[in-house]
Formats: sequence, structure tokens, C-alpha cells
Amino acid sequence: QVQLVESGGGLVQPGGFLRLSCAASGSIFSLDMAWYRQAPGKQRELVAAHTRGGTFNYANSVKGRFTISRDNAKNQVGLQMNSLKPEDTGVYYCHAGIPGRLPVYWGQGTQVTVSS
Repeated sequence: QVQLVESGGGLVQPGGFLRLSCAASGSIFSLDMAWYRQAPGKQRELVAAHTRGGTFNYANSVKGRFTISRDNAKNQVGLQMNSLKPEDTGVYYCHAGIPGRLPVYWGQGTQVTVSS
């Protein structure tokens, strides 16, 4: 079992930045790590992923603005979010797992609000 705890959310003005962090209770070395978000009234969507093999994947809407990073030694994953837009508002969730296999792990989420 791996527990994930997100932090770093908050209220920021358009054009601002935030850094989210996800701390895992166990080793993430063999896991694909990702950030998802869910806006009010919308489905949860993938924002950024960093696989255990070192591959990156970003949603088109955040390419060039968001950067995912992972530190396997510290069992932590980060999401640097720059040039934030109101449409980036939502609850951001940390996710860990291996595609096609169970279990998968989710954090409790952290709220990000981009508003003037």
C-alpha cells in the first residue's frame, strides 16, 4: 500500500505560479506517477505524467507551462505550474500505479484556484 499526500494548492492570480508536491508513504521507484485534475462539473483529466521509465506526457493545455518532476530517493513528485490560467482551476490529484495493473493509488486532492 502506498499513501499519497498532496500539498501546495491555493489561490493565485492569472499569470501566477504554484508548485504542488506529492509525498508517498512508500517507494515510487517502480510506479508511474501522474497528476490529474478535476474542474467543477467536468471529468477528471490527466495533466502530466512521468513514467518509471522516464517518459513524460502532458495534456496539450498545459504543455510549456507545467513541469512534472519526481525524486525516487525521497518518494516525492512535484508539479511546477507557471503562467496559470482561470481554466487551470480545479482539484489536483496525485496518482501512482502501473498501467493495466492493480492497485492504483490516489491522493486526497488539493484545490487550485486561479482567479483575480
